Amino acid sequence: MRLDKWLWAARFFKTRGLAQRAIAGGRVKLNGDRVKPAHVVRPGDAIVVRIEEIEWDIAVRGLSERRGPAAEARKLYEESAAGQAARQKAVDQRRWGAEPSAGLKGRPTKRDRRLLEQFSGREPDPVD
Repeated sequence: MRLDKWLWAARFFKTRGLAQRAIAGGRVKLNGDRVKPAHVVRPGDAIVVRIEEIEWDIAVRGLSERRGPAAEARKLYEESAAGQAARQKAVDQRRWGAEPSAGLKGRPTKRDRRLLEQFSGREPDPVD
């Protein structure tokens, strides 16, 4: 079975096209290697799937030609205990808020500087 089709059937991606783009972008590894979307998946293979900052470390347990209900899709793979703990930790960190400096992008703009000066009560430079 094709890797992109399996990822779609196991409900990691909503469409096969999204699965193909993720594989081509290097966000999916099969047995530790980058592969193409048409690579064959067999039961027992190890797959690492990275979706945003969450990483799934799974082992293939079954194959399915169709996309079924979520309960049926969960039977197609088994997640490692270490991977599940790391994923849960990332979800908890995301739930409690983003890193305060995540929105900062380098030096402040002219507008940001003026707002900082207004907030601190300093007089703006006469050059502006």
